[in-house]
Amino acid sequence: MTTEGSLTQERHRGVDEVVLAAPRGFCAGVEMAIKALAWMVSTNPPPVYCYHEIVHNQSVVEAFETAGVVFVSDIDDVPEGAPLMLSAHGSSPEVVRAARGRGGLVVDAVCPLVTKVHHEVKTRSQKGYEIIYVGHQGHDEAIGTIAVAPESTHLVETESDVNQLELAPDSAGVALIAQTTLSHSEWAGILSRARRRFPDLWLPGREDLCYATTNRQKAVQLLAQETDAIFVVGSENSSNTRALVKVAVDAGCQRTKRIDHAGEISDDDLFGVRIAGVTAGASAPENLVNDVIARLDPRNGVRELRAVEEAEYFPLPPALREHIRKQVPPQGDDEYDDRTWTASKALESLSPIVHRD
Repeated sequence: MTTEGSLTQERHRGVDEVVLAAPRGFCAGVEMAIKALAWMVSTNPPPVYCYHEIVHNQSVVEAFETAGVVFVSDIDDVPEGAPLMLSAHGSSPEVVRAARGRGGLVVDAVCPLVTKVHHEVKTRSQKGYEIIYVGHQGHDEAIGTIAVAPESTHLVETESDVNQLELAPDSAGVALIAQTTLSHSEWAGILSRARRRFPDLWLPGREDLCYATTNRQKAVQLLAQETDAIFVVGSENSSNTRALVKVAVDAGCQRTKRIDHAGEISDDDLFGVRIAGVTAGASAPENLVNDVIARLDPRNGVRELRAVEEAEYFPLPPALREHIRKQVPPQGDDEYDDRTWTASKALESLSPIVHRD
């Protein structure tokens, strides 16, 4: 018979084992963007401005705010001549032009994979195509992408949205393009429906879904087969983080929970859990994962479950590399080793801004 005391003790025990999904956490685009903004902070007097959140993660944004970064949703809020970074999610052509018109240093930290999608939209629209864009209404990436060719781009979120499209009958064709952070399940159904309605549908030679998003989803599918519960580290406004939760549930792990940090794991979340899975969205720092492991306190340690190897690397934006060369004296043949200076180290290097009256 279970007494109230023994039940309380059970609810507070750690789990037997933690299984870590790999890959997890920062992708190459996020690595580049965080390091770029850290360089901006270290080579410019505060404040440094950033259009939209540099990445969709509460912890990362707060770290930069503490270091003197001001995040804005309108370029007009940036003082003339102030250093400005454009976020990893991509910005509309109008925003980019307005930013460069402010007269200060402008660094565009857009992920190269998002740039690819922008190029597809621009090219197809110039050739007269109507573009079906699969994305999430209101997401920064979707807003910036649709703005490339707003007259010919139509946002859809569900299969039924495809049926309701009213496309110009005299168009040169129909193209299907996607937000990079979608889950495969979101994409696959809409793709199938669009192909049935538009047999001559144009698709990119290489799919738009981000390799990192896909890899993390493969890893969490494996995780779901071996764990009693899964904790997905990442913020609510992170599309790829929300997708990881859905993939985990669809793969069979109903006890899947998104958390911003370890403090959001309750005793109820751990009740009856022997093997806990942990993963992180592409914009979530590894230190948050470590905090979760400490909270789970596994008696038999931590095991990593790897789905695929990742070795992608995106260099810092050209405008920033040129700025660094002017600000930082060369050190032999190598001014800075950007490959070994990780985004985690960049975040650790941030110092709180000191306000003086």
